[in-house]
Amino acid sequence: MLTEFAGTSAVAELAALLSVADPPVADHWSHVERGFRGWVGRPDLRERLRGHLRTLSPREQARVAAKSRETTTHFAWCLRDEAAEPFTFWLHEYKPQRDWRQGYADSVHNHRYHFCTVLLQGSYLHERFSVDLADGGGAILSTTLLRRSAAAEGHSGTMLAHEFHRIPEAADDTMTFLVKSRAVRPWSLSFDPDTRTSHRHVPVEARLEDLTNSM
Repeated sequence: MLTEFAGTSAVAELAALLSVADPPVADHWSHVERGFRGWVGRPDLRERLRGHLRTLSPREQARVAAKSRETTTHFAWCLRDEAAEPFTFWLHEYKPQRDWRQGYADSVHNHRYHFCTVLLQGSYLHERFSVDLADGGGAILSTTLLRRSAAAEGHSGTMLAHEFHRIPEAADDTMTFLVKSRAVRPWSLSFDPDTRTSHRHVPVEARLEDLTNSM
């Protein structure tokens, strides 16, 4: 596969910084976290990311658009996803809170991957939870709030795939930059604190065999 983001682009530079000689990178996430925190601590971070976006060729712009998606609470823009690399880079553009629909960032949830994030602009309320799982780990029975903190511009953090959190509130125009590992779990879980309903989320691409067998 051709590497389309090359040269001195911001995300290409970060990809080189975060690479490890002994894969999988998910087993060395502390290395990724240290490198990410140092790199995003630069005062010109937003300008560098803005410059990356402005220099994308039409082909690269189409690739970003094709790999990006809309959720109920934010737009997830995929800036870099190279098959040979063990991580991907994203911008999350949060919608105005009045436009949120329940079921994504505002649910108690984990992820199939590890990630590091930094707030580029805006702010949000971040909550971390412990959860009681059903036998087999396929559903959340209950949650307990561990801590709540207000994150503002420049704040960075890390979440591992087994950890649970939620963002119940975000200021308008909030935007974050993230590095995500490849999936380390086959599914993720979410829990609606209002209805106390648990959901298991399996990526659609992993369900092709199920689809074939059900035809």
